Amino acid sequence: MSGLLALLDDVAGIAKIAAASVDDVAGQAAKAGAKAAGAVIDDAAVTPKYVHGFSAAREVPIVLKIARGSLFNKLVILLPIALLLSAFAPWLITPLLMLGGSYLCFEGAEKIFHALAHDHGNDPHLQVTAGGAAGLEEERVKGAIKTDFILSAEIMTIALAAIPTGDAIWMKALILAVVAVGITVAVYGFVALIVKADDFGLHLARRGGATAALGRGIVHVMPGFMKVLTVVGTAAMIWVGGQIVVHGLHVLGQHQPYEWIHHMAESAAQAVPAAPGAAAWATTAFFDGIFGVILGMILIPVVHYVVSPAIGAVKGLFGARA
Repeated sequence: MSGLLALLDDVAGIAKIAAASVDDVAGQAAKAGAKAAGAVIDDAAVTPKYVHGFSAAREVPIVLKIARGSLFNKLVILLPIALLLSAFAPWLITPLLMLGGSYLCFEGAEKIFHALAHDHGNDPHLQVTAGGAAGLEEERVKGAIKTDFILSAEIMTIALAAIPTGDAIWMKALILAVVAVGITVAVYGFVALIVKADDFGLHLARRGGATAALGRGIVHVMPGFMKVLTVVGTAAMIWVGGQIVVHGLHVLGQHQPYEWIHHMAESAAQAVPAAPGAAAWATTAFFDGIFGVILGMILIPVVHYVVSPAIGAVKGLFGARA
């Protein structure tokens, strides 16, 4: 009897440890996912473009295809790479974060540039291919998964950087897996709701009755909501990208503009004693965003006239050899 009680006590102890580990994984995954907010918002803002022009019946299936590709990107490709980096080259995490942050600044600045120039004709998401509807759907899905890969790489790298370095490799793997699945479900679930919201509104409006006004309101609001989502996504990209690069420079020994922004945030906190935390955060986000816009605008000509031609030349070289 005493042996059975001892065994039950051991089982209870193991269960407590397991529960604590689950809580720890969930808590760290939530923190790591929150760090990647800018890339997540941009993912949610960009994806609806890929279902533009398709029938209502194909919208959700296309979103599901992209979501499956996103999970493959995160779990099969990026998670093992992140674990290898953590184990063998942790010094690469900060430079990779800065590279991803620079990409976010570039993407955000390019969106601002095209919006100011009223140039929307070159959007690859909206171009029709020669393969008809089926070919167009496959092209859109492939394009969305490629874009998702870049954003997912940024999300996973940010999440990895937020995990304590002393955690065991299996703990890091669990946390990253939870982040990958959680963010993918949240983003593409939200996207599915967005792309079907106008159809739902039309359905309510046609049914009539008490819900007809609600349906008309949804249909009326959705175009404006999509514009707001695009603006918020762009702002989040620039803010998070600028923050990542500024912090990365600080970690690598270049302490400006990090220290200047930190000083301005402290001054703002002192100037608003009623809400010092909010004032400091808003000030930091504002100047990180300004830095992100400047960096992004500098990168636009660099990418278009140096990086893209170089990548094209390399592809052409390998294509000629093949």
